[in-house]
Amino acid sequence: MDQSSTTFIGLGAMGTPMARNLLQAGHAVTVYNRTRSRSDALAAEGAKVADTPAAAVTPGGVIITMLANDAALEAITLGEDGFAGRLGKDGLHVSMSTVSPETSRRLARQHAARGSMFLAAPVFGRPEAAAARKLWVCQAGPAEAKQRAKPFLEALGQGIHDFGEDPGAANVVKLAGNFLIMSAIEGLSEALGLAEKNGVDRTELATFLGQTVFSCPVYQNYSLILAKRAFEPAGFKLELGMKDVRLVRDVAEKAELPMPIADLLHARLLGALAKGRAKLDWTAIELSTAEDGAIEVGPIGGRR
Repeated sequence: MDQSSTTFIGLGAMGTPMARNLLQAGHAVTVYNRTRSRSDALAAEGAKVADTPAAAVTPGGVIITMLANDAALEAITLGEDGFAGRLGKDGLHVSMSTVSPETSRRLARQHAARGSMFLAAPVFGRPEAAAARKLWVCQAGPAEAKQRAKPFLEALGQGIHDFGEDPGAANVVKLAGNFLIMSAIEGLSEALGLAEKNGVDRTELATFLGQTVFSCPVYQNYSLILAKRAFEPAGFKLELGMKDVRLVRDVAEKAELPMPIADLLHARLLGALAKGRAKLDWTAIELSTAEDGAIEVGPIGGRR
């Protein structure tokens, strides 16, 4: 078996640059995407294209998935034309999606019953970070799976952080991180609104904060997106942010942990969805702060 070959399923805003980086790193890559045109674009760069998830997989091989939600991941893996049965003995499924910890644990059990392995490896980073191989990878699963996945994960990111053998642990870390990012977006939205209502330039404040007391990638990147209200094109769609905050609240409820800020974020995102903003970047929750404060905002897609 060619140890440098892999299958990549899910060619969205994140998956396409990730699959491209695997090709550029010298790996042989077979791709599948429900929308065929995205696969064809990578075929011109050397990828093989499969017609179904099952046909994309080499028995005993490595498959990487980057899908929008739990339902899509389970359907691609276990549904009609799913790949789990064909992957079989000694195969490895690396799931890089943001999903429920219980979904990862359930898939790990399903793969184990077929003699294959499962590694949860969700990532932090927007599409531009994916393109630049600057993703941070959080992994959890069997040691053998981590060793086998290592050359592929190293081609995708700037660092791999391990969280043990329970695959759900990596998803908890990812959800905790996304919760903090959403909290930062809400806090920045309110801070920029405070500045604007008092005659301080939004962009100047964002630049100052990102270069001084909040000199870290999340504040630096998101403060400028928010300051400019650059909500299109979406690097991470608001509807996906809502999916994530629902997962956060579900995990918190099962753990009997109150998370009042998560409740606030849920309300912000729900309100934005009700106003037709699902396809905007998740930073568009800032528009709720602007509306609450009677701040005049120019035309932005989805507003009504």
